[in-house]
Amino acid sequence: MALAFTGCGNATTQKGVIAGADSQTGKEAAGDDASGEETETEESEDEEVAVQDDNNFDVPLNFTSIQKGATYGKMQEITYESKTTGTTRKANLILPVGYTEDKEYPVLYLLHGIGGDHNEWKGGKPEYIISNLVAAGETREMIVVFPNVRARANDAGNPGDIYTVDHFNAFDNFINDLRDDLMPFMEANYSVATGKENTAIAGLSMGGREALYIGFSMPETFGYIGAFCPAPGVLPYHTEKGLFTLEGFTLPEGSDNMVMIVKGKTDGVVAEWPETYHKTLEANGVEHYYYETEGGHDFVVWKHGLYNFVKRIF
Repeated sequence: MALAFTGCGNATTQKGVIAGADSQTGKEAAGDDASGEETETEESEDEEVAVQDDNNFDVPLNFTSIQKGATYGKMQEITYESKTTGTTRKANLILPVGYTEDKEYPVLYLLHGIGGDHNEWKGGKPEYIISNLVAAGETREMIVVFPNVRARANDAGNPGDIYTVDHFNAFDNFINDLRDDLMPFMEANYSVATGKENTAIAGLSMGGREALYIGFSMPETFGYIGAFCPAPGVLPYHTEKGLFTLEGFTLPEGSDNMVMIVKGKTDGVVAEWPETYHKTLEANGVEHYYYETEGGHDFVVWKHGLYNFVKRIF
């Protein structure tokens, strides 16, 4: 059975649920995401699950600030050739301070929302959040990649067709660009540690939808999957047939992938979809983290989710 708990942290009061998660060691751009009708899921049968001892989702007050003793990498823009889109595409990259070819680094792919592009996460101070955790010894040094998830030739942010199925399809097409173009580029040009135990994917809003889609479609590649206020479309709703059926939204039996879903308590954009995804995974017996925190569809929640996700990966 899932465990519910409440607690007061330094930054927020939150209610969370852990559904047997694996024990592996603001303001968004305008126009982010279309919402849909909630999909009903069956209640899961009571069963004993492994409960982690890291079920505290509190964040320190200064987790997005420069801290004494920490060093911070700078975000830099890269370009790569995409056979998927037939264009040269842009992404942003943060390398660890002191990056060297003598070491191999795990990689986190961090995805933006429906109106954004590879620059949107700049509003969330990921370089501070991650480097502070590294300095505190709570996560490993890592390479962080911020792609443009809109995988089509015209990939500019806030397009005129933002709330169309064609635009949603461009986001779903990113699985091909990531697998066939961006990841091979990273492995050819940077000292990347390969294997699912060294590869994570997470995203906000529409990027959260895509992180779930890609992570659950490629569980042998991505050992860690995070979705912060994920958008509708992973499951069927009135506009799309869904990337997975209710029964198909699952991981292979015996999978040790870490999955985290975060919901903002006052999120009126994606509304109950994060909880719907959680309940579906629970019904399907997929171990995962799920928690709710104060905030809406914004970087207050997305930064909170990133901190807790990064703290638990690699």
